[in-house]
Amino acid sequence: VFSKIFSHEALESYLPKIQLVIKDTLRAWSSNPESINVYHETQKLTFRMAIRVLLGFRIPDEELNRLFEVYQQFVENVFSLPVDLPFSGYRRGIRARETLQKGLEKAIQEKLQNTQGKDYADALDILIESGKEHGKELTMQELKDGTLELIFAAYATTASASTSLIMQLLKHPRVLEKLQEELRSKGILHNGCICEGSLRLDNINSLHYLDCVIKEVLRLFTPISGGYRTVLQTFELDGFQIPKGWSVMYSIRDTHDTAPVFKDVDIFDPDRFGQGRSEDKDGRFHYLPFGGGVRTCLGKHLAKLFLKALAIELASTSRFELATRTFPKITLVPVVHPVDGLKVKFFGLDSNQNEILTGTDAMLGATV
Repeated sequence: VFSKIFSHEALESYLPKIQLVIKDTLRAWSSNPESINVYHETQKLTFRMAIRVLLGFRIPDEELNRLFEVYQQFVENVFSLPVDLPFSGYRRGIRARETLQKGLEKAIQEKLQNTQGKDYADALDILIESGKEHGKELTMQELKDGTLELIFAAYATTASASTSLIMQLLKHPRVLEKLQEELRSKGILHNGCICEGSLRLDNINSLHYLDCVIKEVLRLFTPISGGYRTVLQTFELDGFQIPKGWSVMYSIRDTHDTAPVFKDVDIFDPDRFGQGRSEDKDGRFHYLPFGGGVRTCLGKHLAKLFLKALAIELASTSRFELATRTFPKITLVPVVHPVDGLKVKFFGLDSNQNEILTGTDAMLGATV
């Protein structure tokens, strides 16, 4: 079922909605006279994308913001020790999950009753239809669990990678310039505007340098440090026997840091994935930001598409600058993110790539 949700056809139908959510968000960031906390705002952005695009819920903004706050409480406590005391993180997580599921049940019921006027099939539609195809109508509990899983898959890791992307574009303006050059050469960006109808899935997938940038962000700032697997067959590693049935943890971050194919591992260098070098092509398991084997992340194509759409909008419709004297330190737990977020000031651009002044700025300019 989940492979259908992230198929080429499904991604093609999500794309215009993803673009719309990103455009609206960047417009809001650019109209804010103050700097924004990028990590917090990208969490809101990816949550909104999951709710609106993947699930097709038409939730009013006020209710959406309330659900986002509840969801954050759930995520913050989901990895708490299972100590069931009144004020424990575990109990807070359980309460947040219950509140969240009530809100999701209401949204699912409204969705099931209101099927008119839809212009694309979202992931929840595909989930429901797939159940019917297999002669099994999904229960409300199954729908709620599937919905929560979809939100969780789209949320924390994508917000982490989005923040890392913006930070690297700030640190490396030449990378941003090369992205803009590629967009212009492919006929996507013209006179500072994205050409109407130019952003189709095939067009985005043909942007080789953009692909290199996203790959490098995910190599150097992999959101999740690793994962657990169960040993299916006894094997030996460095002279140690690992028995069948054991749980083992593999490290994505350490793999990327020590893989011999990568040169100057600490340097942000998208060209390492370019045609001349192709550092990810040697060996199967040197580059694995989405895990590996049969349990690789099913949502990886959606995550990469979202990051590419965000990069395209950033390269074409906004100017942005760091609002603090230095870049923040990075913490790795629970996912990679800047300590205290990342403070950035966004400015909108008109079709000639000039800054659009806010009302206050325009008034100040007129009095000088």
